[in-house]
Amino acid sequence: MALFAISRWPGLFPPSFSMAYAMVFCAGVFLSKRMAWWLPLGTLVLTDVALNFYYQSKGWDVWKWSTIAYQSINYVAYGLIILLAKRFKPRSSFMNLLGGGVLGALLFYVVTNTASWLFNPFDNSEYNKRDFLSLLMAIIKGTHGWPDAWMFFRNTMLSGGLFTALFVGALKLTAPAESPMEKEAGARAPESEPAGEETPEEAKA
Repeated sequence: MALFAISRWPGLFPPSFSMAYAMVFCAGVFLSKRMAWWLPLGTLVLTDVALNFYYQSKGWDVWKWSTIAYQSINYVAYGLIILLAKRFKPRSSFMNLLGGGVLGALLFYVVTNTASWLFNPFDNSEYNKRDFLSLLMAIIKGTHGWPDAWMFFRNTMLSGGLFTALFVGALKLTAPAESPMEKEAGARAPESEPAGEETPEEAKA
């Protein structure tokens, strides 16, 4: 989490190239129920507040309603990634977890770009219209004065895949191996039902 917080400093990574998508996804998979929520989201809140003060010192109006609303949608996207991660297990295959991390990054991109179009925190004239074409522009093209949206999409997907692979690989390599007793217990066939006793399924029939 400390490395993640440092990685958010402006200029260390290209735009939208972030550890956040993978970190939130892996927290949802590998951490306990409560910690999977408060640890990644708490770290994001603290670093977002620090970043807001930094950008305010640079002349950005980061405390206006539209900007705060837009940032709030980021947390909705992070929450959706955690919910997605809960559909996976720590023992899921590497490729399944990698696919889940990439899917989480894609989910974040679509949700936040839609929020950028809806709340227009930077007063982009291209987003003044509330129609389907301007929404497609937000997701595919972007606005004048900023890099094309496909570059943000590329960086989001690359970083989501790269950091998910690194986190999952490290966690699986350091996970305790299954003991011989656990393997034997898992391979042992279930005992047959005693004669004359009905199973719960039969009792319900």
